[in-house]
Amino acid sequence: MSEQESDQTSRRGKTMSESDFEAVVLAAGQGTRMKSALPKVLHAIAGRPMVAWPIEAARQAGAKGVVVVVGHGREAVMEAVDARFETGVRSAVQEEQNGTGHALRCALPALEGFEGTVVIIYGDVPLMPASALTALLAARGSRPLALVTARIDDATGYGRILRDDEGRVVGIREHRDCSDSELAIDEMNPGIYAVDAAFLRAGLSRLEADNDQGELYLTDLVAMAAEEGGVGDVSWDIADLVGINDRWQLAMADDAMRTRILEGLARSGVTVRDPRSTWVGGDCEVGPDATLESGVVLRGKTVVGEGARIDVGCVLTDVTVAAGAWLKPYTVATESVIGEGAQTGPFSHLRPASVLGPDARVGNFVEMKKTTLGRGSKANHLAYLGDGVVGEGVNIGAGTIFCNYDGFRKHVTTLEDGAFIGSDSQLIAPVTVGAGAYVATGTTVTRDVPADALAVSRPRQKNKEGYASRLKARLKARS
Repeated sequence: MSEQESDQTSRRGKTMSESDFEAVVLAAGQGTRMKSALPKVLHAIAGRPMVAWPIEAARQAGAKGVVVVVGHGREAVMEAVDARFETGVRSAVQEEQNGTGHALRCALPALEGFEGTVVIIYGDVPLMPASALTALLAARGSRPLALVTARIDDATGYGRILRDDEGRVVGIREHRDCSDSELAIDEMNPGIYAVDAAFLRAGLSRLEADNDQGELYLTDLVAMAAEEGGVGDVSWDIADLVGINDRWQLAMADDAMRTRILEGLARSGVTVRDPRSTWVGGDCEVGPDATLESGVVLRGKTVVGEGARIDVGCVLTDVTVAAGAWLKPYTVATESVIGEGAQTGPFSHLRPASVLGPDARVGNFVEMKKTTLGRGSKANHLAYLGDGVVGEGVNIGAGTIFCNYDGFRKHVTTLEDGAFIGSDSQLIAPVTVGAGAYVATGTTVTRDVPADALAVSRPRQKNKEGYASRLKARLKARS
């Protein structure tokens, strides 16, 4: 470090990489082009509300705190934000949308007493990475302001970056206020700034609405900063900085985030068979050596353990899959736990509170709800297991039903270790089948079966010799 650099660092107290900063997320707009009753910033990108992404980027970059400026649908926006971020995020209200400068004025009370750097970002720019903010902070140095710029072939709608003959940023001109020569500029303003807090307060007090829209433009601060100490700038890929204004842009951003997430998983040791058809939410975790086959969808806070295999077409929402489990094609599961080495599917449905122990199996067209299946137990075909407690090593035959609902209340079926339930049995809850007991095929169980007992309730079979032909003739005559 040079003597001059050392002196500057000493005066500032900290280098920019170490300094405290507060982020302001502008999220007050109505988003009319979304054509939705839902506030724009609550539309989901990779399973998270759009506004959560820039907040998370600021926190990853080291923000001391985050102020979200809300307006349209503010109660819903802050409810969603508070549900995700328990601390460090607060709100400011912009009652009327009168420009970005006005939005920052509304945020100032929430920044009272803060003297560091204020980073200004947008709630509808979900793809911006934390690294862009880190670069922006470094670009500010000791200047009053720094901004991100980007090059784009068609800058329609964006403010243009104005530079002097030496290439220094001297201002920004909003698109609608540009001259013909300024419209030809391909360097645009994504609207992301790092500003000294004292300069921000002073500059906002000087803003005037002398423009085509009659609004307070935050961009006017750039010209002020150019006169009072200079403007730092960092160029960034426009693909990371695009704002979301309509449902098509939402879909494109969701697809870009999907690709980013899948690339990260693949590079961490996850096999992603077909990135074009696989979707993993931003809050999901997938361990190394796991495999995601084509058409897999992971939602919510799904966690897939090391070496697990999620086969074709599986859809998991808030599911924990342990190491080495195999979910065969078209398993659908919600709020469930699948143990180590367990197997499901094909075509299994695990409804909330289903738990498969280690090496347990549920197979073709088996539905579970609020049922625990112990180690090594299995229900391989055509069964409904609702409100059940199943021990270890239990076999549940095809067509078995836990009759758990009496029209008013749910009741529990308990199968103790080693019980055998024959095919096409109905267990009328509440009922317990004891350890090692055997329920014969086609039995309706209405009372507890003791351990090691055989339960049979089917009627005695009768064969009427020579009767089939007469029965068929009678039925044919009636047809």
